[in-house]
Amino acid sequence: MEALVTGNKITSSSHEAFSLYEKARWGERKQSHIEYTMLEALALVALKKMQVRSGTKSISESLLLKKAKRSDKRAEVKLAVLRDLRKKGYIVKTALKFGAEFRVYDKGIKPGQDHAAWLLMPVKENEPFTWYDFAAKSRIATSTNKKLMLAIVDDADDVTYYQVNWMRP
Repeated sequence: MEALVTGNKITSSSHEAFSLYEKARWGERKQSHIEYTMLEALALVALKKMQVRSGTKSISESLLLKKAKRSDKRAEVKLAVLRDLRKKGYIVKTALKFGAEFRVYDKGIKPGQDHAAWLLMPVKENEPFTWYDFAAKSRIATSTNKKLMLAIVDDADDVTYYQVNWMRP
């Protein structure tokens, strides 16, 4: 499928875009098109499901990644997690209004059918993550009735997941 980039927006009005949205909730449905986050577009380009253009010029995956990193220095870490979870069958959406990077839906659940099960925080293995950050993310997850998931990305882009649960002694 072809998509157009305009600023930081990537959109497609192709039949394939609407089909992929219905099947796996890639992107957000607008009236006449599907709008993708930069990370979703990068993941779809890597999967050879999307070709991004600016006017008549094709945009390479490396150029798209460079553009993503200009606006988000953690784009590569987030992309590794998004790709890994999508490959495992989960639907992943942004969660900025929840104070987290992503919200993750349980397998078989689409946004709109039910709420996301997790708020996800991707962290690079050697990146500082303070107890203050941990407590803040945990509090947000609890207050939104979701579980907190930490995704630790190593130097080979392998991801290890930890689910945080509250315990009462």
